[in-house]
Amino acid sequence: MSTETHAGEDGFVNLSHLPFETDGGIAARAAIGVIVLASDQTMEHEFRLLFDMPGVAMYESRIWNDVIVTPDTLREMDGKIAEAARLILPGVELDVMAFGCTSASMVIGEENVFKRIHEVRPGIACTTPITSAFAAFRAFGAKRIGVLTPYRDDVNQVVRRYIEAQGFEVPAFGSFNEENDSIAARITLEAVRDGVMTLNEAADVDAFFVSCTNVRLAGAAAEIEAATGKPVTSSNHAMAWHCLRLAGIEDERPEFGKLFTLPAG
Repeated sequence: MSTETHAGEDGFVNLSHLPFETDGGIAARAAIGVIVLASDQTMEHEFRLLFDMPGVAMYESRIWNDVIVTPDTLREMDGKIAEAARLILPGVELDVMAFGCTSASMVIGEENVFKRIHEVRPGIACTTPITSAFAAFRAFGAKRIGVLTPYRDDVNQVVRRYIEAQGFEVPAFGSFNEENDSIAARITLEAVRDGVMTLNEAADVDAFFVSCTNVRLAGAAAEIEAATGKPVTSSNHAMAWHCLRLAGIEDERPEFGKLFTLPAG
């Protein structure tokens, strides 16, 4: 199409139909959709860090949740997942869709989460933080998992039972016992490091899992692994890795710990 030029009496020139080319865009290698909790302050920050590579892009929407984390408030998200998925780039093909709540994925059930996403994105590869954690444990070859959470006791019971039901052992479980998600987001990296170190001293485990997308870990994973001699991952850390692998991105990034050097099993 040729350029059209229109000149007005006032000297203004309007150039129409300028020529252009297109490329693969900022998501030329992978377009990853992420459903983020309304109360989450951490997930997008850590995902941008872990997805910082050419051609990989994250597109997110927010899902309403109660800031107080209980089994009942987590269950309330079930009916909101499909609409949150619908909001992410309608009409544009995505490679992966992730649901960003660890404890809700266990209360609602991974398969139910995937069913809700598939109501609006049929056939898309899906993951959740706990789905990704299980993939990480398998990639590590880990059976005995030390678990650290911010949750109160009734949510912790759900987490432990869910992990053990998948055939893993949880010989050590630590919690900050904080039910307010906004406060959990401000738990320091130092406290997380100390929590993992305490678990390491308490029991013989193969790997560590820090549960909750609002709790930070990604930038300290390699450092913690050096201190304990064992692999560590978290909700965000595992899910970012799993999204990349599901999208066919196999880049190794050892600065983020052992997991980011491994393929998904």
